[in-house]
Parts: sequence; C-alpha cells; structure tokens
Amino acid sequence: MTEQTNVLPWLTARIVDTTYQQLPAVAVDKAKTFLLDTFGVGVAGCYGFGLENIIRVAKSWGSGDEATVWVSGERLPAPAAAFVNAYQIHSLEYDCVNEDAVLHPMATIISALLAYAERRSAQGRPINGRDFLTAAVLGVDMSVFLGKSAKGPISFFRPATAGGFGAASAIGKLEGFDVETLTRSLGNQYGQSSGTLQSHVEGSPLLGMQVGFNSRAAIASCDFAREGILGPADVLTGRYGYFRLLEEGPFDVEYGRKELEEHFQIELMSHKPFPTGRLTHGAVDGLNRLITKHGFSPDDIAEIVCTVPPLVNRLVGRADLPDPAPNYAKLCLAFVAGTYLNHGKVDVEHFIGAEVLQNKRTHSFASLVKIIQDNNPNESAMTPQTVAVTLKNGTRHEVFVEAAYGHHTNPLSREEHLDKFRRCWKRTRKLDLAAGETLIKVVDDFEDIQDVAEIAKYLTA
Repeated sequence: MTEQTNVLPWLTARIVDTTYQQLPAVAVDKAKTFLLDTFGVGVAGCYGFGLENIIRVAKSWGSGDEATVWVSGERLPAPAAAFVNAYQIHSLEYDCVNEDAVLHPMATIISALLAYAERRSAQGRPINGRDFLTAAVLGVDMSVFLGKSAKGPISFFRPATAGGFGAASAIGKLEGFDVETLTRSLGNQYGQSSGTLQSHVEGSPLLGMQVGFNSRAAIASCDFAREGILGPADVLTGRYGYFRLLEEGPFDVEYGRKELEEHFQIELMSHKPFPTGRLTHGAVDGLNRLITKHGFSPDDIAEIVCTVPPLVNRLVGRADLPDPAPNYAKLCLAFVAGTYLNHGKVDVEHFIGAEVLQNKRTHSFASLVKIIQDNNPNESAMTPQTVAVTLKNGTRHEVFVEAAYGHHTNPLSREEHLDKFRRCWKRTRKLDLAAGETLIKVVDDFEDIQDVAEIAKYLTA
C-alpha cells in the first residue's frame, strides 16, 4: 500500500471551522429535502422486521428518558433511541443514498443527531435549526469522503461504518469540539465501528441494525471524548486505519478531498423512489421507460437482459428464490424487476407477507431477467446500465440508463418528494395526518427552529 497523506487534520479542521453562513443555498435546501425524506422513511419503518423485540432489547440496556423512539414514543437513553430510530430509517431500504460513495449516510447521522438534540434540550442546552443543519451537512461530508476515497470493491457495509464516522463528526460539531478532541472522538468511533456485508448477502435484518450500532456508538464516542477519554488519532490512513482494514484495495484520499472542495456532498444525494436496494433501481427505471415509450405489455416480454457494472452484479445479481425473506427480495434485481412488471409499481407493500413474496406471477417475470456484468473499471459504479427487452414477437427494445430515477441529475420533483413523504406517513396508521403536513412546513423553515428537540413531538403518536 503506498503512503498517503494523513488527511484527518484537514477534515476535522474543516468541520470545526465551517459555519452555517458558509453553506450555499443549494446545500441548505438539499439538507432540508433529505431531512424530511429521512423522517418519512423513519416513521414508515415502525413496522420494520422484529421492531418490537428490538425495542425490548434496547430498553434493557438501561433506564433513562433522554430521547424518543419515533412513532411508538418510548423514552430511552439517547444512545438506545438513536439505535432504534436508525434501524427504523434503514429497515425498509428506502433512505437516501450517495451513489458514488455507495452509502446511505442520513440514517446513521440523523438518528444520532436528533436523539442527542433531545438530550441537550433536557440539559437546558437546546440546539437550534441552523446548527443542526450545519452539523448534518458536515457529517454527510465525512461519511461520503470515506466512501469516495475508497477505490476497491466494497467489503464492509458503509452506511454503518462510514455513517458512524459522519454521525460522530456531526455530534462533535454540535459540542463545539476543537480539532484535537474531534479527531480523538473519531478514534473512539473507529474502535466501535462495525458492519458486515454478509447481512446484505443473506437479507438479514442485522443489516439495518448495524446502522443503529454505529449511530449509538457515535453518541458514546463523543461522550467519552467530552470526559477526556480519547481514542487514537491516525485512524484513517494509519498502519491499521480505516482504509487499510475496512476497505478492500487501493484508496485515494486526495480524490476524496477534491470532491469535498468542489461540493458539499448533501448536494449530490439521491432519493430512493422505490423501497429496494438502490442498485435495482436502474432496471425498474429502464423497464418503465421502455414500456412508456413503446407501449408493450409485460405479458409480451420473452426476455430481459440487464447489462450492469460489477458492483450491481455482485450485490443484487443474486438468484431469485421462490420464498425469499423480505430483505433478500429487496436486494434481488430479478425479483424487484418482476415486482414492477407484475404490479406496475414497486412499493412497501410488495415486500410484506407470503402472498406477495411467493407470488407466482412476480417470480415468472423474474425468471425472464438475465444479468450480464460489463467491464466498468469503477468498483463503486451503480450506472450506467443497459436494459434490453425482447418481445415474444421478436421485437427488441433497448434503453441506456445513465442516471436512474432519483439521482441528483434525474431527481424527484418537489411534488414527487412530498408524495413519497406523505405515503410513508400514512403507512404508520398511527400518526396524525395534520402533524405530517405541519412537519413539512417546519422542515421548510428548519433554520428558524430554536430547539430541534421539538421535532420529536411530530414523530410520535
């Protein structure tokens, strides 16, 4: 491994020194957009697999009423609440993503930040909206920096590992840590980092729980640092640092630095219009484009060939199983494509219950899908993808998907974004619809909030 600059002093100084006034309007607007999106998918996740049992375990970790579990309203110590809410956010595979970094940063960051804000409010140290937004933006930058600097194939689950670094950075920003203390806080975080991709391969609910583990760890990391218990400093490029142990292959921190200097990374986030692995979205988008343009019926299709980058083939080019677990189905390109062709859409209800997961028509369409790996040299590339459909009459149609629906260059409109939020809100069947509309307005003016902890009242029944 070639020697690389220890970029952490630059990263932590940037976090410490950046103010709300330095954020461009587009970064603030995107932060509010994806904050609302995160609240929406988080409350919809109140029916996440095994959630009642997960909450029961979290409650057993210790007593305290510092922060709120979204929707159900249990009061837990801030780290425990952050853990549960992070799991809810990611449990539906519906949270926003930075595609180039292969990373969902908001699940880890926002769950930790809001729990921390509730604790701070109870201590008489409320956090205002501007400071919260600034911390969230900089936390996303830290997470995405790790993902973009890694040049080899992903081997650990970055929404957990890199997400935890982002959450610890954001909390350290709120606490006003200096460069040294923030650096050592990240050392504390590194010692607690976890996130295996085996959960992804098997479709285990542990995948979302790992996001929660690192959200919880972020609060602990900063708690320890505030009490003078400080971790190692050279935790990114050191001999046993993050890039050498948690990423496979080469890394380029100067490329990551350049990306941060060009944009706050919140500006480059993508919506997930479907509650499935983002790597499956190119196929759904491509099929939708072809059907819309050429007017054929799903029943006219004889074969579907998806030519995809190596990352897509490796993570979602898995076999379609006749009775898949929900998380497995969401991460199976063939099943997701079959779901779209069978139902004309892909939504939360299409992954709940044996009736839909074993649906013979869905699996019949899935059997038509053939996946071919292209020679894209970028190990993090999700696109471009080519979707080709051959009809039973021999006609062939093909579309080149350079940026899937939801990408920042092919974004959801404001109306589509709000429609997704409202559909998520209604799925809880426990939250007042008027409260959801109020929350939209509150987030639109988030910079004016004097105590962010007040947000929790909208997120509980």
